[in-house]
Amino acid sequence: MPLIEVQNLKKDYVNDEVITSVLHGLNFNIDGGEFVAIMGPSGSGKSTLMHILGFLDTPTSGDYKFKGREVSNLDDNQLAKIRNEEVGFVFQSFNLLPKTTVYDNVRLPLLYSRQKDHDKIVRDAIEAVGLSPQTNNLSNQLSGGEKQRVAIARALVNNPSLIFADEPTGNLDTKSGQAIMQILEKLNDQGRTIILVTHESDTARHAKRIIRLRDGLIVEDFMVSERRSANNGEFAK
Repeated sequence: MPLIEVQNLKKDYVNDEVITSVLHGLNFNIDGGEFVAIMGPSGSGKSTLMHILGFLDTPTSGDYKFKGREVSNLDDNQLAKIRNEEVGFVFQSFNLLPKTTVYDNVRLPLLYSRQKDHDKIVRDAIEAVGLSPQTNNLSNQLSGGEKQRVAIARALVNNPSLIFADEPTGNLDTKSGQAIMQILEKLNDQGRTIILVTHESDTARHAKRIIRLRDGLIVEDFMVSERRSANNGEFAK
């Protein structure tokens, strides 16, 4: 059974009786353990799609099944439970609490968790992103790359099966961005499903599969390894 099943997914926004169609009937599956990049220019619908897949928004019509369950049939409490226990989010703007330690930022999702031994879970997550020496540093004392590592550690503490990364390198220099993508690759190698949203080919090439959107439609869906093989080892942008 796929982790995610999407059939004829559509999304419209209504503002003053003006209907703007953003997604036009998308169809795809994502299996557990995949590393998928959703690519597209600004306005292509990729962020809207991520918000729907991440249970932050609802489609206008169509079917979205997560682990075989139709998401539209879930109530607010069930959706909140899935968001807290199954999903981790990493955003371009980090979304850290300022003047708060790395430790306390990473610990935040556990305030709503039934897991025991929070201290070990937090420290293990911080260690996983290579920030143990900065555990007690305040978030506003960190570089951009370090802040994004904290955001990834925070996404890890509930041991999610699925991590969404929305333009995770967008505010970083090239070196820091590469380091963040290597962490996501390592997490995928450990079995976590990663869904990356980006408009940058250099970021998307770290994924194993790319779904490319344009004007709310899927225009390409391919495995990166096959594209490289067809282009003598080079990733075709």
